[in-house]
Amino acid sequence: MAFVVLENCIKCKYTDCVDVCPVDCFYEGPNFLVIHPDECIDCALCVSECPADAIACDDEVPEDQIEFIKINAELAEIWPNITQRKDPLEGADEQNGVAGKRQELIR
Repeated sequence: MAFVVLENCIKCKYTDCVDVCPVDCFYEGPNFLVIHPDECIDCALCVSECPADAIACDDEVPEDQIEFIKINAELAEIWPNITQRKDPLEGADEQNGVAGKRQELIR
């Protein structure tokens, strides 16, 4: 089991989750974060820290977001590791909760 970053992180990229991760398993892209499934220790500390409510256990990912399990695994292999909190993207608060952001993911 591992945790997965979901669609609502796109264009928000809050990094509160990064600060609490004891194993530094977050990876950063231009407008999205991902969790490396082989590095995540299932501690769940990140879940409650995410202001966008965009992290779920892989066995609890909503059916319409199952593809994010694969997206997290693939992008964690190519994006750089992030270990410290940064400011969210400009306009993050306005993007939080906006539906249909999947096509906005910059790989």
